[in-house]
Amino acid sequence: MNGNQNKKVLFLTDIENGLEPILQEVTNTPAENMLTIQSYGAGISHPYGEIMRSVIFAIYQEDVEEVVVVGTKDKRTSTGNGLTQLETMKDKIQTLDYLFQNCRPEFLGGTVDEWLNENSTSVEKSVDIIRQHPLVPSYVKVRGLLVHHKDGKASIVEVPDVKTGQALPDHCLS
Repeated sequence: MNGNQNKKVLFLTDIENGLEPILQEVTNTPAENMLTIQSYGAGISHPYGEIMRSVIFAIYQEDVEEVVVVGTKDKRTSTGNGLTQLETMKDKIQTLDYLFQNCRPEFLGGTVDEWLNENSTSVEKSVDIIRQHPLVPSYVKVRGLLVHHKDGKASIVEVPDVKTGQALPDHCLS
C-alpha cells in the first residue's frame, strides 16, 4: 500500500483491542507513522461532527496523507454485556423509531436499531463523507477496510468504492 514509508496514515477504527498490529502488517505502515482515532462503530455520522473534526485536525496537524476507515464484522467482544444493554433499551428504541418516522422528518431513512448496529455500509458512507468534505485536501487518499473475525482469526478486505463498486487500486492485502 505505502510506497513512501514516511507517509503518515490515519486509521479510524472501532474500539477493539489488537487491530493496530494487523493493520500495520496489511497496510505496510510502520507504527511510528500510524495515527488512530477510535470510536464505537468507526463511522462518521455527520460531516461536521466531532469525529470528522478530529480527522481534519489530524490531516493538517500531523501531515496525514492517507485516511483508512476500518469497520469490523463478527466483532470480538470482551463481554457479552453490550447486547444485553441494548435489549434493556428495547421500549425506548421503539418509541424513538416512532418519533423519528412520524414526528421529525429530518430523521427519515432508518431506524434507531440500524443506527446502533451499522456495519460495512457505515464504512462506505464514512469514506464518502471524508472524500467529499470541503476541508479535506484532494491529495489525501481515503479508503475503507473491513475486518472479518472467524474462528479466532481476522481477515481484512477492502471496501469497494461507493461510486465505482470497485476496490481502490494500488493496494496489497494479505
